[in-house]
Amino acid sequence: MVMKKLTLALFIPAMLVSSLAFAAENKKPNVLVIVADDLGYSDTEPFGGEIHTPNIKRLAKDGTVLTNFHAGPTCSVTRSMLLTGNDSHQAGLGTMAEYLQPEQKGKVGYEGKLNQQVMTLPEILKTQGYVSFMSGKWHLGATEDSNPKARGFDRSFTLMPGGASHMDASPMFPGNYKARYMEDGKDVTLPKDFYSSNFYTDKMLSYLKNDRKKNQPFFAYLAYTAPHWPLQAPDEFLVKYKNSYKEGYEYIRNHRLQRQIALGIMPKGTKVNNPIANEFPAWDKLTAAQKADQIKTMQIYAAMIDSLDYNIGRVINYLKDTGELDNTFILFMSDNGAESATPESLGTNEDKNGIRDWVNANFDNSIENMGKKGSYVNLGPQWAQVASTPLPYFKSFVANGGIHVPAIVRFPKMVKQGAIKTDLVHVQDFVPSILELTQTKRPDTFNGHPILNLEGTSFLPIFQNKSMPERSLGWEFNTRRALYRGDWTLQLQAPPYGTGSWELYNRKNDPSFLHNVADQNPEKVKALASEWDKYARHVGVVEAPVRYKYGQMNCFYDTCIEPEFLKNLSK
Repeated sequence: MVMKKLTLALFIPAMLVSSLAFAAENKKPNVLVIVADDLGYSDTEPFGGEIHTPNIKRLAKDGTVLTNFHAGPTCSVTRSMLLTGNDSHQAGLGTMAEYLQPEQKGKVGYEGKLNQQVMTLPEILKTQGYVSFMSGKWHLGATEDSNPKARGFDRSFTLMPGGASHMDASPMFPGNYKARYMEDGKDVTLPKDFYSSNFYTDKMLSYLKNDRKKNQPFFAYLAYTAPHWPLQAPDEFLVKYKNSYKEGYEYIRNHRLQRQIALGIMPKGTKVNNPIANEFPAWDKLTAAQKADQIKTMQIYAAMIDSLDYNIGRVINYLKDTGELDNTFILFMSDNGAESATPESLGTNEDKNGIRDWVNANFDNSIENMGKKGSYVNLGPQWAQVASTPLPYFKSFVANGGIHVPAIVRFPKMVKQGAIKTDLVHVQDFVPSILELTQTKRPDTFNGHPILNLEGTSFLPIFQNKSMPERSLGWEFNTRRALYRGDWTLQLQAPPYGTGSWELYNRKNDPSFLHNVADQNPEKVKALASEWDKYARHVGVVEAPVRYKYGQMNCFYDTCIEPEFLKNLSK
């Protein structure tokens, strides 16, 4: 009898430990998505960049780099697809709310905010007991039915429009484009020591620490505004780059490509595609004052990314310290390519100088003050093209540099450490992937009415060495078009950025889109063009002429590139 009691006494604790281990192993995974704003493909160390990004590098070392991840061409377009798993034309952001045209206003899919025919991931995960937090840029509607609180987030601190100063509430544009911030659906003001990346991280850590039940799984959306313009960074990061970038564009670009090839991010033999090379002066043709301005600009941009990385590290360290890191599925990504706009290419068509006069009258852009509070600095097309290395163009283009973005996934229970995956993945694949990961079924109705089927496909099979199914992936943004299928890309862009006709590229043989082979493959062009037409009908594209400068005009000091229709509008 004594032996039986002793055996039982030993058995019960062992059984308890085993049960706890089983419960821990089968605990619902947390989900963290980290979005950088206007970060170029080659800006971070895992993608060939020289900017100090040790924490993003740590994510890559502990996870898998996705070299063929594609987003939308601009901020809100991408965010609508990331959070819903649907095409932006279905989700309400057929184009950016700021640039809705008369032909599009009032049309389904062009509400300028998340609409009711899609569900957000936090709305879906509520059914599984998840708590959802957001900190950073929203840009998906500021009405009572479209703010983060209304769309499933339990706690949120958000910049509502597309951008603002990083150090105070100075607006990004003149007029009514205010730097509006909300917490849990209510307007708030900023503290005096505000810096965007620091404060967004503080808020997210506060929510994670204080606003969930013990062991409650979370979905966290950390949507930084760095390195979106106006470029600003804390002094301790600016000083790190005070001697950098004096070599100029070509040197930085070439060294980035060399590292990309060495890392396996780009295949051997890849060449740089710089479509604006003959439009703007090379580095050695700049004046001394222009070089000083460009050097300081890139130093600020690098400092912003360095600061962003530091704050990402704070979140990773918190998860590690709480024992939650390895049970958290982490996606790091950029929302689109680097931003090329300058004050001359922003504002209304009626204003010949864009917003340059407003910037000059309201900000101090002396060399000494650039990047600090009270300055207004843009990256510009030359450095934006370097950020896209080796891809052509940048943000607002459906050409590869606008939509081909850096992405990394960390989740050791599933994702191999230090691996590289070249499978074609779309940002709208994120929601289906998380639904599969969490074994969650998406409802067929939302708020009492039917919702659209998901457009994305789970990318989790690629971590089991399975291939993504071949599919047609379409893009449309302000008359620009693209269609990807297999190794082929079909795209159409108006001159001077394209031919005005369908162009065809083989991404496998020509990863930087140097050779248009449309004339040699007319049947392939015809077939893929038909696929794009199907896509446009399916998602509800409403085409309209472009009547504004943004994304159409690119200026570098006294030289501007712009299409003929824009020149005619300004007359």
